[in-house]
Amino acid sequence: MCIGVIPTIAPYFLPSRIAVFSRKYPQASITVVEDVTVHLLDRLRGGLVDMAIMALPARGHDLDCYPLLTERLFAILPKNHPLARKRSLLMKELRQESFLLLRDDHCFRDTTMEVCKRARILPQIVFESGQFSSIVAMVTAGLGVSIVPEMALAREAGCCFVQIADERASRVVGVASVKGHFLSRAPQAFLAYLRSQAQRSGNGSRGTRPPIDGLLPA
Repeated sequence: MCIGVIPTIAPYFLPSRIAVFSRKYPQASITVVEDVTVHLLDRLRGGLVDMAIMALPARGHDLDCYPLLTERLFAILPKNHPLARKRSLLMKELRQESFLLLRDDHCFRDTTMEVCKRARILPQIVFESGQFSSIVAMVTAGLGVSIVPEMALAREAGCCFVQIADERASRVVGVASVKGHFLSRAPQAFLAYLRSQAQRSGNGSRGTRPPIDGLLPA
């Protein structure tokens, strides 16, 4: 089984789930490919990965998409920032700030720019990276502010995270597969496991398909 996942989800979401699944189904062989959305979709459609874990919605009528969780977005600020102790903030309060963002090829860059657009902010971008860890380090050093998803929050980061007061400032994380493409038993089992976890936590979207039958034997 080969699982694709985008970099802004991979280190936070996948390791613990693969560990639990592997303990339950030790005979399942798992390979993980981390790449940005556009390349993952190419791999998915080319049959090189069985499924892709990414931000939804995903473009294409040829895909089956399953929402797994919805997470809030947070501003990340240096500890000495005047807004760092607030419980929430409006994006317009960051209008004069220098922004540190992911590169253009990351879909979370589009998510951030949409949040800014709703607040009528044209962010002054002073640093771009392919990793949240680099952005967190630069914010900690006082070089600007950024936006991160809830799963990327880290208490030991040396900076502060403040929720954005915008009901639409969120990201849906889900898994995509190709319609009509037969999944072998291991991918079916992993997909069913992800959906069951989403339903158990109450974060999954309602009205989607029931879990797939045919789990691997323990």
